Amino acid sequence: MNFTLEPGAVIARALDIYRENFGVLVPAAAALFAVQLVLAVVLGGDLGVLVSLVSLVLGTFYQGMVVELVRDVQDGRLDSSIGQLFASVTPVLLTLLVVAFLFGVGVAIGFVLIVIPGLFLMTIWAVTAPVVVVERSGVLDAFRRSHALVRGNGWSVFAVILVVFVGLAIVSALAAALTSGLGDVGSALVAWAVTALTQPLSAVTAAVLYFALRERAGEPPVGSSAAQTEG
Repeated sequence: MNFTLEPGAVIARALDIYRENFGVLVPAAAALFAVQLVLAVVLGGDLGVLVSLVSLVLGTFYQGMVVELVRDVQDGRLDSSIGQLFASVTPVLLTLLVVAFLFGVGVAIGFVLIVIPGLFLMTIWAVTAPVVVVERSGVLDAFRRSHALVRGNGWSVFAVILVVFVGLAIVSALAAALTSGLGDVGSALVAWAVTALTQPLSAVTAAVLYFALRERAGEPPVGSSAAQTEG
């Protein structure tokens, strides 16, 4: 599979992978984020911090699985089971969680500082998660490596992030507006469904960006490790 860094091509490739693997991506997301749904319904706003932490863990685990899926389908087909994809992420889950936490804190602080620093950090750190999953890097090395891959390609990466971010934000806003009168449980159910449908696309896009950046840098393709995890 050939990847290109042209923004339209990256988004089109991400949509193709999303469509072709819908039966894996969305059910996996729905099952994982059902945990978050149950906590949100049971706890409500009482333990919002706990729900947020669980959301971070689930989202990070899912992102790692999607990176492995995109890595696997480079030959045009998915050879690994969902169990193998998730199992392949387990060895780097702690590193992924630390990277995700630092990413979130850094970008949040950047947005507080007149927005532009946040956008800059979102761009140069766009492929930290795929770096951890594919290259088994450490925490600091993941940020350095992502920056190195993005260097010289910042505007293309930023354009992809902007389109996907704005598109998903619009979907979430519309869903929130349409469910404003459903009550807490109804709103939580719709939010869960929206997350299950949109989270895969965001994760796939990050993975496609990573492989496109590797190809732009002239680096060799990497095969899937998921099939060997259980094998």
